[in-house]
Amino acid sequence: MTLAQFLVDALPAAGPFTLDGPEGRHAAAVRRLRAGERLRVGDGRGELAECVVESAGKDHLDLLIDRRWTEPRPDLRITVAQALVKGDRGELAVELATEAGVDTVVPWRAGRSIARWEDGPRGDKALARWRGTAREAAKQARRPWVPEVTAPAALPDLVALARTSALTLVLEAHLATRLVDVPLPESGDLVLVVGPEGGITPDELTALEQVGARSVRLGPAVLRTSTAAAVALGALGALTARWR
Repeated sequence: MTLAQFLVDALPAAGPFTLDGPEGRHAAAVRRLRAGERLRVGDGRGELAECVVESAGKDHLDLLIDRRWTEPRPDLRITVAQALVKGDRGELAVELATEAGVDTVVPWRAGRSIARWEDGPRGDKALARWRGTAREAAKQARRPWVPEVTAPAALPDLVALARTSALTLVLEAHLATRLVDVPLPESGDLVLVVGPEGGITPDELTALEQVGARSVRLGPAVLRTSTAAAVALGALGALTARWR
């Protein structure tokens, strides 16, 4: 069975250390890990260690690092520009995309997004939920890197991102070009644009295509905005070296 993974702000180079705080409480009180059991600890930035539990307290574990290593970022990094979605579907999109391997998530204020995320406390709270979702999903998936969730972006920000990417793909269900027919880069930054339930506007599509974005479809089915990125990430994992 795959070892449970916990996240810390900084991972010691070697020797014993204590896992405390929320992660320690979860490991000791919820997972009920005990002396002699093994677990994995990471900093969410590629540093990982396999540890042995030396002793367990009520809300902490005393650990000994058995093996420590660094997982590099993939050569091809994928950013998902995810249109804002009303309710918890946005968090579902982040969760699924994280499990499927996304490297960066950009919350996109698309023209047809019902959710707006205005500047201020409410927008900050929504962004914090997306970031918390990415962190928890990365732990669940045993990922060495926790995806970055950036500040919300408008169309000009997205155009600038597309202009500097190795390739930008815009998911559009009605278009004839299939994702499997598009030549994919082996390295660099690939941007995947996912529109809202109402679709990407013609002006948005034109602005992105003018800086080299390719509009593609995944398959015969029309996917929800909350699942499209995860399906596309799975296809990209298989079509590139990311999963090899």
